[in-house]
Amino acid sequence: MSAQFYQIPGNPAPERAITGFFTGDRGRQIRYAVFGATGRPMKGTVVVLTGRNECIEKYFETISDLAKRGFGVAIMDWRGQGASERLLKDPQRGYVERFSSYTKDIDRFFSEIVLPDCRGPYYVLGHSTGALAALTAVPILVNRVRRMALIAPLIGVDNVPFSVKWLKRITGFLRGVGLGWLYVSGGPWAPTPFEANVVTSDPDRYRRNVLLYETYPQLSVGSPTVAWMNAVSTASEMVRNPDYCARIQIPILLIAAGADTVVSTRAIEGYARRLRSGHIVTIDGARHEILQELDFYREQFWAAFDAFIPGSGDES
Repeated sequence: MSAQFYQIPGNPAPERAITGFFTGDRGRQIRYAVFGATGRPMKGTVVVLTGRNECIEKYFETISDLAKRGFGVAIMDWRGQGASERLLKDPQRGYVERFSSYTKDIDRFFSEIVLPDCRGPYYVLGHSTGALAALTAVPILVNRVRRMALIAPLIGVDNVPFSVKWLKRITGFLRGVGLGWLYVSGGPWAPTPFEANVVTSDPDRYRRNVLLYETYPQLSVGSPTVAWMNAVSTASEMVRNPDYCARIQIPILLIAAGADTVVSTRAIEGYARRLRSGHIVTIDGARHEILQELDFYREQFWAAFDAFIPGSGDES
């Protein structure tokens, strides 16, 4: 494992970077990076929580955008992906033992890296799986984080024939009989032609991200496993519980992609209505990876982000 950045043409590393590893839940080695702000005035630190099969390098452009706005950035590779420690002998299998390990890794990231080494106040920017992890971590973030912007959170899906509840039951049974390591579908990572991809309508950013994984296949992860799907469906069910929603005190901006076919935009919009301090912006026409989208969609995201973060400064 290496904490150093993996470089490709057209994807320059942002300035003022510090990289390393910290020890996460159950002793796993988690790669992280911290970047200083380049713009003024300085506004604090944004903790970026990435999606499944993403890595720090994929967010270089976003990190630079945040740094120019006066934010420092702290980011990590989730256990089992990127340059963090893999969890199975086959490193391509998208796997996690339990979703609470993600939550505990967030806690340790804050305790060991963010709070001691990064300038406050603190905000969270999460995407997809990372956005779901942020929601599960609300109880440990409530006195640490001022606001959260969550893009396409994985709280529901439309492209499976089961509800989240049934998905949890089916994958739980398979996991219980020792089949948690199996791919749900698909297999090792392989590039999809741009015309067949469902995550972005921007050909240049898509090819940049494909080049990153083609050049450094050790950063990529294949399809999800049974165990991963069981962990995600369990976490999704937990955060959608009305009692859990009622206890969320951190102001949250949910950003949904109008043309998302990976997660359910309808579920996100419904979730926003349950939150006491929740707001939602739906970007019509955008696909799942809004931060990797065409400038037309990214500009709408940044307008919403800038209006919400850093906020009025009266949050605890």
